[in-house]
Amino acid sequence: MLFWILVAALTAALAVILLYPLLRGAKAADNIRAGETAVYRDQLRELDRDLDGGLITPEEADYARAEIGRRLIAVSADEPAETPKPARHHRFTEAFVLLLLPVLGLCLYLTTGRPDLPSQPLEARLENPGNDVAVLITKAERHLAEKPDDGKGWDVLAPIYFRTMRVNDAQVAYRNAIRLLGPSPVRLDGLAETLMAVSDGVVTEEARKVLEQSLTLEPDNPRARFYIALSMEQAGRPDEARQAFEALAKQSPADAPWLPLVNQHIAMNGGAPAGAGSAAPGAGSAAPGTNPSAPGNPTQQDVAAAETMNAGDRQQMIRGMVESLDAKLSEDPNNFEGWMRLVRSYAVLNDKDRAAGALKRGLAAFPPPGEQGRQLLALARELGIATEGATQ
Repeated sequence: MLFWILVAALTAALAVILLYPLLRGAKAADNIRAGETAVYRDQLRELDRDLDGGLITPEEADYARAEIGRRLIAVSADEPAETPKPARHHRFTEAFVLLLLPVLGLCLYLTTGRPDLPSQPLEARLENPGNDVAVLITKAERHLAEKPDDGKGWDVLAPIYFRTMRVNDAQVAYRNAIRLLGPSPVRLDGLAETLMAVSDGVVTEEARKVLEQSLTLEPDNPRARFYIALSMEQAGRPDEARQAFEALAKQSPADAPWLPLVNQHIAMNGGAPAGAGSAAPGAGSAAPGTNPSAPGNPTQQDVAAAETMNAGDRQQMIRGMVESLDAKLSEDPNNFEGWMRLVRSYAVLNDKDRAAGALKRGLAAFPPPGEQGRQLLALARELGIATEGATQ
């Protein structure tokens, strides 16, 4: 009942605010002339006071009095002789504000709202958060504020922070989890990715040390090996980066989901994708880990041709493959993985303008409010691509 009383009071207050200018009409405009007359009369009285106080000479007073009198006469002469017409009322607008607007608002609320739903304060929502991520985070934060040495709590909260792009909070959470529970490959890799997100995708020296520590615990950790190879690529050491990516490709299973990305980096650093020399003579299958039908992946013929090319020709072939992927995505933009590959490809080729253009087109197909749009924006920040205007 209290809810409906508040709704009625707010509706009445809004109606008064909307109707006040209409009911007031032209009354303010009618009083303008009277106000001007009062101002000039006040000026005449002030002029007499200045003359009595010796602030002005009689000649100056006469000149000013004549000027004020002239303006006063002009205002008086402009007053209409007839009786002013009563202000016109906006009957339809007033009826709309008083009747139709509240009725429309009520119908909209009854259609989309839940008047039968009981109120649920924050404490009740924290006790039963359901799938509300924001409430879950708030509940975990309250728990950790009371028990800051709960390592499991920090361990659970850190990746949630990272997925919601609260990278600074994620960094603190990962460090606390490592301090309380000890280092593990998962925690160290998460901390490294957080450090890279803070530095706009650059594998910093601190992130590299964290990744190397992860490799001491799990030498075959593909995530850590990939990012260390990426740090070599970013540092302008393409030969070392290619060798590191090739070693990762050799240790990866044929159906590893990261293998196409590894092959892409191998090719961009002047090498041939994994599996180029391992196919049996006359075999028609594609390179391991690749799907020939997927836009942007090299075909068996591309791999074979790359073996006979020098570095310059191979780089030209890579650009052609990227442009082919761009054209396919223009025809069929509903390919999220394709947009991720295209943005990263242009960034690795150091073509930031085309990378920004691909990002904008990808966001048009997968808007930022969705999970895939947020992943595109996160990739852009990781690669140092400007996101301003990309969502417009």
